[in-house]
Amino acid sequence: MKIGSAVRGAGAVIVCAALLSLCPAPLAAQTTNTKGTVIEEIIARVNNEIITLSDYNKAMKAVPQETQQDCACNGAQLQTAIAEAEKNVLRGMIDQQLLIQRAKDMNIDVTTDVVNRLDGIRKQNNLATIDDLQKAVEQEGESWDDFKQQITNNALTQEVIRQEVGQQVNIGPEDVEAYYNAHKSEFNRPEEVVLSQILLSTDGKSGADIDAVKKRAEDLRQRVLNGEDFATLAKRYSEDTGTAASGGQLGVYQKDGSLSKPIEDAVFALQKGQVTEPIQVKSGFIILHVDQHYAAGQQPLEVVRDEIQNKLYEQQMDPAMRKYLAQLREESYVWVKPGYTDTAAIPGATVIQEVAPTPDIPNKKSKKKLPLPKVGG
Repeated sequence: MKIGSAVRGAGAVIVCAALLSLCPAPLAAQTTNTKGTVIEEIIARVNNEIITLSDYNKAMKAVPQETQQDCACNGAQLQTAIAEAEKNVLRGMIDQQLLIQRAKDMNIDVTTDVVNRLDGIRKQNNLATIDDLQKAVEQEGESWDDFKQQITNNALTQEVIRQEVGQQVNIGPEDVEAYYNAHKSEFNRPEEVVLSQILLSTDGKSGADIDAVKKRAEDLRQRVLNGEDFATLAKRYSEDTGTAASGGQLGVYQKDGSLSKPIEDAVFALQKGQVTEPIQVKSGFIILHVDQHYAAGQQPLEVVRDEIQNKLYEQQMDPAMRKYLAQLREESYVWVKPGYTDTAAIPGATVIQEVAPTPDIPNKKSKKKLPLPKVGG
């Protein structure tokens, strides 16, 4: 599993509050050493923080994999999604800097959250200790300190969003009911199941080793039957890197051939909350959990209430976030190097030009020798 890329896919966006009068003085769009050699090219500045070209290139490189995980699409649709994501990379980096700075202004402490997140990543990757996680990260060529900083930044931005934006979005029962009544045809559906999975891999295994994997799968199924939360177990034990972090979520399925016949028969015979026996597939053994089972026909409001609530929340969060970020940009000093684009830049905002430093010009008069002090005089 690419541990570092999984963390980067986790999210950024939003906040700072430094008045323009308190902005740092403009600096050259690059850092140099004493000999004038360019060390890092600066492509954006957010108050006192900089975004370098290497940071930007690293973020751009991660876009295709992250988009494929989020989009669950392929072909032309995937390429369009990647192009749109690449267009907004710098916007996202600026958003995150604003949010991190806002978190500092709010004195938000995420130390405990970061420890828990690191431990969760350790468990998800079936590693015994945090030292083993550090070794795994470094084997992927990433700095352990950078990795922990990514975790911290994600935790800070998410907490700011929760406090400053999420708590302002309220979806009442009447909103859910109104949406349901206005979109009833949307909930007239064929029989569907919503599935999650735990996958235990048998790659490179044979004989007794495969039997041992099956036994582990049976033990995990029994733990679910004994009352343990399936999503929690999936996050900890599933070896499918594409779904483990989300608790094994696979999505919605109908009887349309998208599942193999044995799996389709098994899951459609179950009710909400039930799990299959371990099923052997090409890559290992899977346990499938039925998160929802919708009967064919018009779905009652109570069955789809949570689905509608989540949908309305997402619809309100996106514009609320952009409005909040726009406010942060207005209160902050944000400079972007010509040739790069912040797609959320405030129209009509004052553009502050950064200028290259003027090199020191030797003063010929300074070569005049000063008289030596008299001794003993």
